[in-house]
Amino acid sequence: MANVCNVPSRTIYTGDNLDILRGINSECVDLIYLDPPFNSNRTYSAPLDSEARGAEFDDVWTLDDMKTEWIDEIEIRRPALFHLINGAKIAHGESMAGYLTFMSVRLLELHRVLKQDGSIYLHCDSTAVHYLKSIMDALFGANNYLNNIAWKRATSHNDPRRYGRILDYLLFYAKGPRPVFNSDDVATPRDDEALRRAYPSVDERGRYRSADLTGDGATQGQSGLAWRNYSVTDADRHWAAPRTGRYAEYIEQNFIPGYRAIEGIHERLDALDAAGLINHPKDGRWPGLKRYADADAGTPPQDLFLDPPGFTNYSTRNVEYTGWRTQKPLALLERIIRASSNPGDLVLDPFCGCATACIAAEKLGRQWIGIDILPQAADVLRDRARRELQIPMNGEGEKGWEDWTPLIHTEPPRRTDSLTLQSSVDPQSDKAFLYRSQQSRCAGCEYELPLHVLTVDHITPRSRGGLDSIGNLQLLCHTCNAIKGSRDMDYLREQLHIRGILQS
Repeated sequence: MANVCNVPSRTIYTGDNLDILRGINSECVDLIYLDPPFNSNRTYSAPLDSEARGAEFDDVWTLDDMKTEWIDEIEIRRPALFHLINGAKIAHGESMAGYLTFMSVRLLELHRVLKQDGSIYLHCDSTAVHYLKSIMDALFGANNYLNNIAWKRATSHNDPRRYGRILDYLLFYAKGPRPVFNSDDVATPRDDEALRRAYPSVDERGRYRSADLTGDGATQGQSGLAWRNYSVTDADRHWAAPRTGRYAEYIEQNFIPGYRAIEGIHERLDALDAAGLINHPKDGRWPGLKRYADADAGTPPQDLFLDPPGFTNYSTRNVEYTGWRTQKPLALLERIIRASSNPGDLVLDPFCGCATACIAAEKLGRQWIGIDILPQAADVLRDRARRELQIPMNGEGEKGWEDWTPLIHTEPPRRTDSLTLQSSVDPQSDKAFLYRSQQSRCAGCEYELPLHVLTVDHITPRSRGGLDSIGNLQLLCHTCNAIKGSRDMDYLREQLHIRGILQS
């Protein structure tokens, strides 16, 4: 059972998303979209005359950027991830290993906060997509991989001595076996000529085609029994008259009231036949279901997105554009949110920079939470909401800004879900394991000490969302534990340097 989220909708957090994610309840988010740094080895800054002016980030990675506890947590919680990162270090170099460590420790938390029927879209480019897919396979399970969607972000690009790179990628994974996916909501409508080709027959109700009423494999029970002298079992088939889905709803609304409540397969076949919805063949082994063009949702979504284009290929004077070169178009996020969530669901963007996912979620009636390292993200959200959602500021109309006020926080939330969802353990029972993994040393001052003088400590304090899990535990000597208190390891190391205890 999913948890209630401890963060209200329309909340923007500014700060390190790892700390903030650790404070969000488990399994309370329906959809995650993230557009993280791509390991492009570039520095990005917004123009001074743009909404995001002053914002800047370095997409350059080294192992020096990685905290020791991140690596330890990955090794303890997901050994497969640890080995993948080491393999990337050998194959590609330290920069890729540093980047994947940064991503992995955050993806661990994103996996935790996602509901069982939720899904995640990780936006990246060709720089690290293959490594990131391996990371996602290890975290979410290869069986929960759904698509590697290619988005054509530009019409052309000049790359001397190689093919122009015009694609981004969206790694699409589910948390469990039955994710929300609204295919019809993002289908591409067919034109008149396509409808004529797809629905070649005509009766008094309009264009239709004859669709199969059977499924693969013979079965026991009513679906395997003959109906109206038609036997499908001999051909290793079974009856499969639709009871769920868009066309079943269409049948109920237009021809057979209460159709979807009819449980028996033969009873549904009888009802369809009585309504004139079964096409009996002059030749052939069994009848077909009349599917009318009026119910056609269009061409199902494919794993190649040809539109909308990115901002590099059309006017940056577009009403959406905030000044960030890495900004993604609103229509792209609207497609993702329509496909993989329902109205009222909670959407999380942990790298929300330009606030595109937040604006798209608001437009589509979803709840949302955004996180970004830069404080300008909150200002960009306000400006875009006023301009694109027509939400006036105070004094500009009857509906003032106070009627739609996003909450802006810099401190992480505190979890309220049960300890059973926090992978709780008895810290003392794991003390020997921690002692071996730390090679008999204090995790702070790094002095080699006997086990009895070391105490179990939370790497990320519980007051900041840290878990009672083995991946968040370490051993400190009494002195280091007293200095650290309820603060984080960065504070402890700073104090140890000041006191001359820690030299490196």
